Amino acid sequence: MNTFVGSLAIDWRCNPTWRRASKNTAWCLLGCAIGDFGTIAFFQVTAIPWPTLAIMTLAIINGLLTSIALETCILVRQMDLKTAFRTAIGMSFISMISMEAMMNAVDVALTGGAKLTWWVVPIMLATGFVTPLPYNYWRLKALGKSCH
Repeated sequence: MNTFVGSLAIDWRCNPTWRRASKNTAWCLLGCAIGDFGTIAFFQVTAIPWPTLAIMTLAIINGLLTSIALETCILVRQMDLKTAFRTAIGMSFISMISMEAMMNAVDVALTGGAKLTWWVVPIMLATGFVTPLPYNYWRLKALGKSCH
């Protein structure tokens, strides 16, 4: 199955590209989950009475920040710090936002709030991984761009 973007045909059946996009997405998910889950866990443990929307907003922001930090640390081995930081932000920000939004939407939908439970975390991670994966594949295939 090919999709046309401008004059480019995108082949969605390229296994090496899916593997690379999956690796990139997994690194992004790790970074996002650290900040996101850490924030939600903090509010669960401390029982600070913030509204769910405020907790989720802060969790998303922290998830974005930790993902950018992790990706920058990975990339700084290949390039200077300024370039690594710009690459981490520029090449995966849409991916991170979609990942964070879906993870938190799933949490609220399944638990009724900002709550980490043993059964919701794997579902949050799975949806957080699957949501940006086609976009990451497309960026690799159509534009030749990735973070890692």
